Amino acid sequence: MKILVIAATEFEIEPFIKENNSADILIMGIGIPQTIFNLSKKLFEKKYKLVVQAGIAGTFNDKIAKSSVVMVSKDTFGDIGINENGKFSTLFEKNFIEENDFPYHKGWLVNTHPYFLKPDLPVVKAITVNTVTDNTFQIKKQIEKFNPDIESMEGAAFHYVCLRQKINFLQLRSISNEVGERDKNKWDIKNAIVNLNIELKKLVQNFI
Repeated sequence: MKILVIAATEFEIEPFIKENNSADILIMGIGIPQTIFNLSKKLFEKKYKLVVQAGIAGTFNDKIAKSSVVMVSKDTFGDIGINENGKFSTLFEKNFIEENDFPYHKGWLVNTHPYFLKPDLPVVKAITVNTVTDNTFQIKKQIEKFNPDIESMEGAAFHYVCLRQKINFLQLRSISNEVGERDKNKWDIKNAIVNLNIELKKLVQNFI
């Protein structure tokens, strides 16, 4: 049984890949569909004691500094639902899914890994979206509904697959930008990736 490290793009974990000799690597591609398909396929082929997702993300929370690294304790799909008369409702709110139907807990995909009993990194909650936007109205509505700390395009899909397959997992994220800011000159991708890979290496070593 080994550790599997996954990322949406090779770019995000390239430093780890160059030094890695202890974990399997899976580059899934960007977005929910590729994450669900490629991760599920890999997990059916081989058993792992831990799966670690690593990547950069945007933050809604101005108390979370750019280039800092966080661990996601719970995630959910932030834009799967019904949009009527300018109001977004989740599938739970429309009673299409019960909010506590497995693998959900109160509408969230919650990680109960023992790591969270004594975490080494700040713990956050996230939403996962199909479309990244600079629309301030939409961002405001997401904050009001979910009160998330960060946003990605794969995290909830990762949680969903691992919870359904009952596999230990951890989602590691480094903050590259504020949600809604699309001017890449104001992002800090370089330092976000450096710090992400430092923490990723430490995390894998701790679980070998």
